[in-house]
Amino acid sequence: MNGLDYAIVAIYLLGFLGMGYFFKNNKDSKDYFLGGRSMGWFPLSLSTMATQLSAISFVSAPAFVGLKLNGGLKWLTFEFAVPLAMLFIMLFIIPPLFRSGVVSIYEFVERRFDSSTRLILSIVFQISRALGTGVMVYTIAIILQAVLDIDFVYTILIISVITIIYSWQGGMKAVVWGDAIQMIILFAGLLTCLFYGWQLWQDHGGLVAGFPKERLQVINFNWGLSADEEYGFWPMLIGGFFLYVSYYGCDQTQAQRMLSAKDELTIRKLLLANGLLRFPVVLLYCMMGLFIGGLVMLAPDFLTDIGAMTQKYFPEEYALNGIKPDLMIPIFIIKYLPHGFIGLLMVGILSAAMSSLSSTVNSLSAVSVEDFFNRGKKKLSQKKYMMISKGAVIFWGIVCMACSFLFGGSKSAVIEIINAIGSVFYGPVLATFLLAIFSKRVNHIGMNTGILIAVAINLVFSKTMQNIFNVDLGIHIFWIWLNFTGVVLAVVIAYLVSYFTGNRKDIDTLEVSLLPKKADFLKKEVFILIGFFFVILIFSYFLPSILS
Repeated sequence: MNGLDYAIVAIYLLGFLGMGYFFKNNKDSKDYFLGGRSMGWFPLSLSTMATQLSAISFVSAPAFVGLKLNGGLKWLTFEFAVPLAMLFIMLFIIPPLFRSGVVSIYEFVERRFDSSTRLILSIVFQISRALGTGVMVYTIAIILQAVLDIDFVYTILIISVITIIYSWQGGMKAVVWGDAIQMIILFAGLLTCLFYGWQLWQDHGGLVAGFPKERLQVINFNWGLSADEEYGFWPMLIGGFFLYVSYYGCDQTQAQRMLSAKDELTIRKLLLANGLLRFPVVLLYCMMGLFIGGLVMLAPDFLTDIGAMTQKYFPEEYALNGIKPDLMIPIFIIKYLPHGFIGLLMVGILSAAMSSLSSTVNSLSAVSVEDFFNRGKKKLSQKKYMMISKGAVIFWGIVCMACSFLFGGSKSAVIEIINAIGSVFYGPVLATFLLAIFSKRVNHIGMNTGILIAVAINLVFSKTMQNIFNVDLGIHIFWIWLNFTGVVLAVVIAYLVSYFTGNRKDIDTLEVSLLPKKADFLKKEVFILIGFFFVILIFSYFLPSILS
């Protein structure tokens, strides 16, 4: 990087500090954590996408497609279940949550079950989200470390401090509008990498050589029940459906954006936007991985640079695999892009990182304040509420930074780690909300038991968690199934325990009686999302033939 690149990055960081100051006037919890419930669908939809399609996707998705052993375009199967999940959330999950008027979605669970259920879910969310965000911060660190040659510790501090400051100042409005701007910048950076990657791949004879055939397959009808079966059609569709319903509908990080909407029509629009736009963006990530991964194979010096960087910063992985795939994109940026564009791409990476970290810190703060300080009969005064909330932002920012050090020596692509960690918890969380909305036969004892046992069993079956803790139990189930098994286990155990401990007698009606009506199934969003689901399946089936 030269002076121009550093100037671009500095202007960007100063701009976001200024934005936090611009949104600093927050009067109460609805302002600070929900943006006054006045947000429109466009910034909210961009914010929702920015949180998910983050630095993790920018670095690790192309690495999976281009270099990861047994990787390739099968990553697109992650998107198959998205339209169906958006549809389910639109019809069944968000209406009762939005109309309940809660800030922390786990307050909704307390109204149906018990304060203990609320606290269990809140703690599960805080642990899993802090760990997942640690992966994101780690991703940011390896990028900046590779590009700037700055020690790992300082690369974490560079991005985290700026993010914490503007999140602390501006609350939800700063987070959402910051995410919207960051998503636009990230998309511009993605197109820049795609363009230069295509040109360089062509210059090195890529059109003649074509893409590696083994990386073009998208759909594989395996069941993900053995060591060599991953990313099969059925586990990605079924497990992916439960993953996305839980993540977008029952995870505070995403649900908080929907609760910030001004009305339910706005929520339908942002869910429709996410259901339609995720696949094209992920497709661009995958094509970038094909172009740049192909370039690595055609340009020996590129591969040598990745190996040298791996040896320098990740010696254990160098001894095992020779390269760390996640370094492909940062090295491509510093090796092949002209100055100015390097600064733009650094801003794109910073944008992705900041959107993930700011969203997580804001949501963790909302949950910790609402679920541990502002509950019960004694409510906090507005002055004390705001003081504790801003302190929580700083606290969770520090916690997320600390969690990043847990993953520095991981052998898996970081994008796989974060999804695998979340999958341990998402199923039981979704089961809790489904039973809270639709069932009167489950009590808090059964629900609490179901959550804890389901999470424990998922931990045992999680190969990624076994790798993290260096334990091998000889169990080979593809991790995305854990989203499905978590729901089934939690529901079955909750009903069984509730049957033997007795139903609650004081529940005559559901907390919010909002079962969808026939007219809800006839809205245009329903037909658009179902139609798009079949479009992406057909497109993915023929994509290998198109690229061959």
